[in-house]
Amino acid sequence: MAQDPPLTVPEVAATARAAHEGQTDKAGRPYAEHLAAVAEGVRRRGGDDAQLAAAWLHDAVEDGALSREWLERAPLSRRTKDIVLALTKRAGEPPEAYAARILATPGARLVKEADLAHNADPARLAVLAGPTRTRLAEKYTRMRALLGLTET
Repeated sequence: MAQDPPLTVPEVAATARAAHEGQTDKAGRPYAEHLAAVAEGVRRRGGDDAQLAAAWLHDAVEDGALSREWLERAPLSRRTKDIVLALTKRAGEPPEAYAARILATPGARLVKEADLAHNADPARLAVLAGPTRTRLAEKYTRMRALLGLTET
């Protein structure tokens, strides 16, 4: 049985946009805007196509937009799949274990760095209620520290 050629980054982007259709972020913006911003952050940080594809899909399994089975069957590189799975938080998982999995997965740290950068963008946080803004800012700062990411 012939293997399908891997999806291109634009095909992965279209798939992710469709999978997250109708979803919004905490500020009420279309979720696809966050995915596009993370992919752009990966591109700016020198990420490769596997990392760009993972950026588009980084929340798909965790959010239930796409199943783990879909991911395993999808015509994607093993590296892209591994990055997406590394970035998929598990119920009850401590932040330290999540960070360790990211650090142990080649290419995942750069994608998470781009994700955290967009999540912690002051303009995005500014529209949230004070307690939510504070809680999320602290969460993102802690994860950056666990991943060994220094402020730039």
